Amino acid sequence: MRSLITILGLLTQFTTAATCNGHDELCDRQYSNITFVGSHNSAFVGYLPVDNQFTSVADQLSQGVRFLQAQTHDKDGTVELCHTSCLEEDAGSLEGYLVMVKTFLDSNADEVVTLLLTNGDGIAGADFAGVFEAAGIDSYAYSPGSNLALAEWPTLGELISAGTRLVVFMDYPADDAVSYILDEFTSVVNSPLISSHNSTTDASFPQCSIDRPSGASASGRMYLVNHYLDTEIFGIDIPNAAAAATTNSASSILAQANLCAGLYRRNPNFIILDWISVGDAIAVQNELNGVS
Repeated sequence: MRSLITILGLLTQFTTAATCNGHDELCDRQYSNITFVGSHNSAFVGYLPVDNQFTSVADQLSQGVRFLQAQTHDKDGTVELCHTSCLEEDAGSLEGYLVMVKTFLDSNADEVVTLLLTNGDGIAGADFAGVFEAAGIDSYAYSPGSNLALAEWPTLGELISAGTRLVVFMDYPADDAVSYILDEFTSVVNSPLISSHNSTTDASFPQCSIDRPSGASASGRMYLVNHYLDTEIFGIDIPNAAAAATTNSASSILAQANLCAGLYRRNPNFIILDWISVGDAIAVQNELNGVS
């Protein structure tokens, strides 16, 4: 039997949202015309060199983060959240992670959350669908029915009123069998990756070129900016926790966001950060969205 909280959440399908992601000004704003700060590798929480966040996913959502990125891998037939490999770091199952997100959505009927999942092992879409269904979160997922042009995305208010308050992107879907798992690169282009094989250690973040998909243009697509910094230790690049307060300051984030806006004539749609609980992420999100 569904809980009373879940039932009340579903009733939003028959009402008009008055506040959307905490701001009534965002209700009539298209999803594709909003900036979301996001949590890079949101599930990898702790103080080890392989971690990217200090606070849990639940705490990130409580802070105001509405864009969560996570790595998925195949661990003996289970979709698991692992950092590059499950031998390096295993943060638990995708199902458990999705249950945490569902708990937030159940309790916050006027909020839209976006997930960006990586699928480095090429897990089949049907396997992801099974996990979403097991977590009970599939009913929240937005399915547009076709590839949307930039101007065709619904408003936050429309997503909330329809009860489809979870937008799911995947970088390299194994197939298109699941209507609500959206091909990231059909809709979103990325600034250069920041990882062990293509790391940013320049704290000035001096660029905003398009890295993925190769040869793509930002015209007609949303765009994502990677704004997280690595440091080199013994020849290995690891997330730079010591610089988090500077990297995540308003001046640093806005400098890169303004550089990108100058190139593409609009603000970034997504800006993803390590250590998102440190610094000015939510204040920057509000400033770029023109809300207080």
